[in-house]
Amino acid sequence: MEYQTIEFQAAEEGIGILALNRPRKYNSVNVQMMEELEHFWQERLYDLDTHVIVMKGNGEKGFCAGLDMREAMKTLPNMSTDQFYRFQARLGRLTLAMRRIPQPIISAIHGAAVGLGFSFALASDVRVITDDAKFSAAYINIGLGGADMACSYFLPRMIGAGRAYEFMLTGEFMSAADAMGLGLASRLVDRRQLMDTAMEIARTMNSKNPMGLRLTKEAINVNMDVGGLEQALHMEDRNQALLVARARLQEGEKKSRYF
Repeated sequence: MEYQTIEFQAAEEGIGILALNRPRKYNSVNVQMMEELEHFWQERLYDLDTHVIVMKGNGEKGFCAGLDMREAMKTLPNMSTDQFYRFQARLGRLTLAMRRIPQPIISAIHGAAVGLGFSFALASDVRVITDDAKFSAAYINIGLGGADMACSYFLPRMIGAGRAYEFMLTGEFMSAADAMGLGLASRLVDRRQLMDTAMEIARTMNSKNPMGLRLTKEAINVNMDVGGLEQALHMEDRNQALLVARARLQEGEKKSRYF
């Protein structure tokens, strides 16, 4: 697929940069961007050359303003209930696709990350932000419920239920200072240092065993929902044993009892 609303480039060996590329529209998500992101994340599932992804929004206006409401107001009234459900499901599963890919995602966020843009930030593994970054579960501000696009899954787990309820029920903005104080973001940097800092973190990750990165992300995904400590330990034990076995095979040691 030739992308029009997103850009992807291999910045360095093992590191790719994904840019949301509708800067004049605050990088809002229209149907074309939804389709292109679906394709992009599906391709990353089997991409062995890209180990880490840095995600950003092009232009100076912000990271992502969520759904393109101008387009939506033209198309949604003409959708049947079944068509709307399909549209809703496709949008929401963009965040699931971000969790399913093996590559850690570092979001470099400036300006507004609102609605689906907020969910993109939440579905990432690491968030680097500028002092003008602001976040909103804006779904409730347009007459819908505040629990949308996986926000009700991610946000309470990241910042605790009490504050998450407030943001989802009011639709009010979370400032960059709040995001740091609540542990949502990893780094707060000057706008000029945003991509440099994100790339620095990406390079550190890229220096690790690629399979180790993949298994770590898988373990985090599973253990966020695991029933208890013993199950979490089983996942960690499995991953470490797989990595040791893989290293032995690469060294040419034949373990015929196991493989």
